[in-house]
Amino acid sequence: MAIFSKKDKIALDLQAISTLISEGSVLEGNLKAPAFARIDGLVNGDVTIDEGLILGEKGEVKGDINTKEIVVYGTVNGDIIASSLEIRATGHITGNIKTQNLVVETGGVYNGNLSMHQGEKQKQLQA
Repeated sequence: MAIFSKKDKIALDLQAISTLISEGSVLEGNLKAPAFARIDGLVNGDVTIDEGLILGEKGEVKGDINTKEIVVYGTVNGDIIASSLEIRATGHITGNIKTQNLVVETGGVYNGNLSMHQGEKQKQLQA
């Protein structure tokens, strides 16, 4: 299983980006996108991305994030709900995290509560 999840994480970095908030841009309000997105600017609001999000080194989100996969190189001030979360060496997160898979590179910073769950199969077994 680890081999497949590692391939999925590499694939996120290689996905075609359908939504881009470029460096220097400021978005006031919530962002919702159907596929993959990259944020290199500032978003003041909640972010909901159906597939995956890359938060670049200069990227900042002041609000909650909900997505399947996320790679954080920048700064998040808010809660994150994702199946897979990677905090890179330049990443900073302040807020609560709910995820199934978590990777933190040396230098990555996280302050908040962490809740990890096994996913739907585990929930069905317990029912």
